[in-house]
Amino acid sequence: MKPNHMSRRDYLKLLGAAAAVSSSAVSIDGEAPTSPATQQNADRLNRMRWWREAGFGMFIHWGLYSVLGRHEWVMENEGAPVAEYALLAKQFNPKPNAAREWAKLARRAGQKYMVMTTKHHEGFCMFDTRTTGFCATKQAAGRDLVKEYVDAARAEGLRVGFYYSLMDWRHPDGARCAEDEAARKRFVEYIHTHIRELMTNYGKIDVLWYDVAWPLDARGWESEKMNEMVFRLQPEIIVNNRNKLPGDFSTPEQRIQAEDGGRAWESCMTMNGSWGYHRSDDDWKTPKTIIRNLISCARDGGNYLLNIGPRPDGSIPGESVRILSAVGQWMDKNGQSIYTTDRCQPRHSDYASFTRKGNRLYAHVYFWPGSTVAIAGLRTRAKSATLLATGRNVEFTQDEFRLRLTGLPEKAPDDPVTTIAVECESEPRQDNIFVRKERKRAQV
Repeated sequence: MKPNHMSRRDYLKLLGAAAAVSSSAVSIDGEAPTSPATQQNADRLNRMRWWREAGFGMFIHWGLYSVLGRHEWVMENEGAPVAEYALLAKQFNPKPNAAREWAKLARRAGQKYMVMTTKHHEGFCMFDTRTTGFCATKQAAGRDLVKEYVDAARAEGLRVGFYYSLMDWRHPDGARCAEDEAARKRFVEYIHTHIRELMTNYGKIDVLWYDVAWPLDARGWESEKMNEMVFRLQPEIIVNNRNKLPGDFSTPEQRIQAEDGGRAWESCMTMNGSWGYHRSDDDWKTPKTIIRNLISCARDGGNYLLNIGPRPDGSIPGESVRILSAVGQWMDKNGQSIYTTDRCQPRHSDYASFTRKGNRLYAHVYFWPGSTVAIAGLRTRAKSATLLATGRNVEFTQDEFRLRLTGLPEKAPDDPVTTIAVECESEPRQDNIFVRKERKRAQV
């Protein structure tokens, strides 16, 4: 762990300190002597508290591309004419309140928030808007699909996020805005109006997830003005970094990549190779892979935003249900090793990965070795160990080179990953180079 990595626990301590300073530090004239930067940081810490604690969310890609079932980029990748593609809006008429099943599945899977596509690159608005007739309320569906989603998420106690694509393949100014100033102004007003409607018409929104800023930069999009409007309308919201401003968190896509300096980050991933519904994409990740990815995000202080691509009627593909149900069963028993965890320095093993909460180290064994699990280079003394799923005590021995957890079942006691909680005397630290250098060597 690098010295400048902020753990979730340290983050919460800083949050408390910032709140204390904000409430108690007073100058002669009665105003808190805090700089704008300090106040901005304290504001961000407060806004992001729930998100840091949540750890796991559901992404939903749903739109006209779902009707074709050949990937969410089908309009561009197959060169479909705009007029031809627009006919899909007359077929897109999902069953009422399909989002209720999404939200119930998210809750069962242990996910704490949802982010749905309100407009993808195709330009179709899933919400009611005064800007265009190319929206769900004025086409075959005849109703506001974003509202149904918001209501469903709230009914299950989940936080609500909106995805919104700045890029638009349908709008006549969507490409020429980069070359024509009049077109840019028209297009930016169109986009800003959508965001204003989304931030105004659905109550409290927790996340705004911009996507694809092509073909403009932050200045062209007037992104500072855009974000100022968003925060004026939704003071407690958090926003990502894809309108070419830093935002509140970074968004590595289809990879797990931690940010330095304690900056918040969220890895977004698909369960197969597609974001939108793709009827022929059978490259499904296993529940074990999903759980290992979730562990890796938690280990390095990040969130995991895992996608589903509903069918055009709103139903969820069976494989997505099966995978998320298995993940949820594991989270029911092991969720404490994921939620509100701290950045974890131990990470070296051939068959396990690690997370941490304070002085407790969670060893997640994904390739079960049998009756003994060994962790090399653990330089912190262990006090006790238990199987997290059952609470059974685990015997152990420890020297300066390894911790050996013994007397375990020959077969993994939990599926698909068995977690062992090791209570340590202080923050667990691992040093495998110490083992390599200092372990006694044989005579030649």
